[in-house]
Amino acid sequence: MISRMPGFYNLTSKQRLDKLTDQVGLTDDEKKVLNKGVITVEQTNNMIENVIGTFPVPIGVAVNFKVDGKDVFVPMATEEPSVVAAASNAAKLTYNTGGFTTSTTGSIMRGQIQIVNVSEPYYALAKIYENKDEILEICNEQDETLASLDGGAKDLEVIVHEKSKMVVIHLFVDTKDAMGANTVNTMLESVASTVEAITEGDVVLRIISNLADKRIVRARARFENPFNHNKNQLTRFINGYELAMVDPYRAVTHNKGIMNGVSAVTLATGNDTRAIEAGAHAYAARLGRYRSLTNWEIRGDDIIGTIEMPVAIGIVGGATQSHPVAKSIMKLMQIESAEQLASIIASTGLAQNFAALRALATDGIQKGHMKLHARNMAVMAGAKSYQVDLVVEKATEANTFSYDAIKHIVLSLN
Repeated sequence: MISRMPGFYNLTSKQRLDKLTDQVGLTDDEKKVLNKGVITVEQTNNMIENVIGTFPVPIGVAVNFKVDGKDVFVPMATEEPSVVAAASNAAKLTYNTGGFTTSTTGSIMRGQIQIVNVSEPYYALAKIYENKDEILEICNEQDETLASLDGGAKDLEVIVHEKSKMVVIHLFVDTKDAMGANTVNTMLESVASTVEAITEGDVVLRIISNLADKRIVRARARFENPFNHNKNQLTRFINGYELAMVDPYRAVTHNKGIMNGVSAVTLATGNDTRAIEAGAHAYAARLGRYRSLTNWEIRGDDIIGTIEMPVAIGIVGGATQSHPVAKSIMKLMQIESAEQLASIIASTGLAQNFAALRALATDGIQKGHMKLHARNMAVMAGAKSYQVDLVVEKATEANTFSYDAIKHIVLSLN
């Protein structure tokens, strides 16, 4: 499989899908699901409550990605123009330098048991540790299949909040290829009565934490000569990054750009975007100040980038298997493990951040974005489908992408 596809954006939607099919062997049914967005009301009724319909989101494919030595296609579900193009363009600059190289810390999720009304919290802490093996055994009885795969509850830690005399158990569960929320929550609930007997307190919350700080992905890449030997623009790129390290008002927008890529891949694969978003932003503030999830350095005329963030996703369970589009997306990506998918997601976030910083260091974020957004505005202004390309062409020639200017172009055609 080769992800490097010059001119991919110039093809029609059908030609793009056919080209991908030639590489990954999608069936006619899988192509139909992707092309038509086929999902029945009956299927959605099995996914959420009170269904009245569906809300389709465009799925684009970022090309040029090589992750850990393997070419991959990166489907992205997003409504925002320029995201897919920016990721593809950034990945192209890494393709000949080895692409993205990643590492992961494993698939450990953290669950919490809150215990209140504990008269002697440190005594309770000691008793919990004394009974750790029993607690872990009860937890693992809830998912014997996971335990047989060398997953399951592995350890725990106990935290005392002195002011409130509250005791909190953190349970560490290896969820393997699942995101793990249902598994972890079931384990926590199953052991609550035992914990109450041990501590002589009252268990209140029993819930997974989405700050998945034991499920970290790191990715790095070298972006080859992005500014054509322009040292001033290289410096401006780093200046922009440095602001995100010290100013939370910039950092939150900087990280939002990262999540443009991360959340788009997460959504396309049927994973929980809210969990990923919450965990990423909490991790960005872990040192006491909200800051960038990425780091950037200069090497000659090249830029070296790294990203470090929690990515708690799965390839089994949830919508990854129940949603027909997500199933076809997983095949398109040739995903074999949750860690592989997490590595691709983090790499996409790094590419997206590079693209945003490069735009900010040169012409600004609006020039490329508004050109792509012009298609949406043309439709808003009343352009017929066969007129959209001509409207965008005229707006580009005039170098003006305001709604009023585009509406004027549309009116001139009618």
